Amino acid sequence: MADFNAVEPGTDLSGYARELIRMHGAVIAGGHSPLRPRPLVARSWTRVLAAGLVPDQPRARSMLAVDVVERRRRESVLAAVIEDLTQAVSSLADTSSQLMLVVADAEGVVLWRYGSAKVRHKADSLGFREGAHWTEDAVGTNAIGTALTEAAPVQLFSGEHFEQFQHPWYCTAAPIHDPRTGDLLGIVDLSGPALTLHPAVTALVATGVRLAEAQLWRHHEQRLERLRSAAGPALATQTGPAVVVDENGWVAHAVGVTAARRVAVPHAGRAVTLPGLGVCVAEQLGEGWLLRPDTRTHVTRWELDLSGPPLLRALGGESDWRTALSARHAEILVLLHLSGRRGMTVLQLSNALYGDPDHAVAVRAEVSRLRRVLGSVLASRPYRITESVDLTLALGAAERLADCDFVRHTAGPGLRTLLGSTP
Repeated sequence: MADFNAVEPGTDLSGYARELIRMHGAVIAGGHSPLRPRPLVARSWTRVLAAGLVPDQPRARSMLAVDVVERRRRESVLAAVIEDLTQAVSSLADTSSQLMLVVADAEGVVLWRYGSAKVRHKADSLGFREGAHWTEDAVGTNAIGTALTEAAPVQLFSGEHFEQFQHPWYCTAAPIHDPRTGDLLGIVDLSGPALTLHPAVTALVATGVRLAEAQLWRHHEQRLERLRSAAGPALATQTGPAVVVDENGWVAHAVGVTAARRVAVPHAGRAVTLPGLGVCVAEQLGEGWLLRPDTRTHVTRWELDLSGPPLLRALGGESDWRTALSARHAEILVLLHLSGRRGMTVLQLSNALYGDPDHAVAVRAEVSRLRRVLGSVLASRPYRITESVDLTLALGAAERLADCDFVRHTAGPGLRTLLGSTP
């Protein structure tokens, strides 16, 4: 998180506050001032003026009912880490300090406040309390609303606030994001009387955000562990490959297939394409989903791109899945593709890949590694691509497989001989 201090260390806070207040009056009135607002402040003032706010006439505060605030608290993901946040600043935001911790949701509604009764009483006079909308269009330039708009940490000092009513204050805010989804969850803010601003406040806010996001990730890992445990009975009777994921698509456990860390978010009653498993059906499982190959007739379209380094991609699925393949694995797929439903035995693959039948162990090892990537797409005895997969080859500028660069310069002699290609 970049440094976002509004005041340089060692600054005379009282004198600087007077300069900013004079600047505010001059710039807002369209006059000239030797001190100019920071770019972030200038952008916010422009937005607020365009919204019709007046600096010396604060807008009436829009307040939510107590029961609505309580519901928002219960539903907020931040409820899981609010205690950690308060403990992180408890040494400063205690009953004797003039610092107040404020946490707002992603809509700028203040949900929690912590600090001394004295500073909270001062904040009440601004309408800076639980249930208030603290966005730019509601209360002008302020750290919470401007951080939401700019999607970045913000610190404002004295006359940098748009409303003159807020000039006696400083505020320092930063967004908190859900580490699982990247969604904005809300804003952490530290505020207090302007002349009590301490240089450590910006670092404290940054630390609070990192702590909250780290704790959210820890809770996420604990939920995955609970999901793994809950899936035990279902997996105990599972005879084929399966993947257990949470409600956001994060993989908790996989059986018979190597799964990515996250897949497309499943939905009940709708098939989803999963790399290595093809078309899968989703079954609700506690706080997540059990994904298993759909045994009904479905065809998954895959494309093996040989116009450059081999690349396999799934077509027409829920997610844009693709994976790079080694030359050997690409060659195996090409050979199985050419063999069609009859497939190839271990000895046939050995002859095609190595020019003799003596590399059966190496062939089995290569196919095993490939199956860890593709899962049930590859069938055995003989090796073949299952009927549920429609594989096509992308050759780039070449018109024939035998003429593409992969076959001519990368593939082994067996495939080149089969296709009548010479290096």
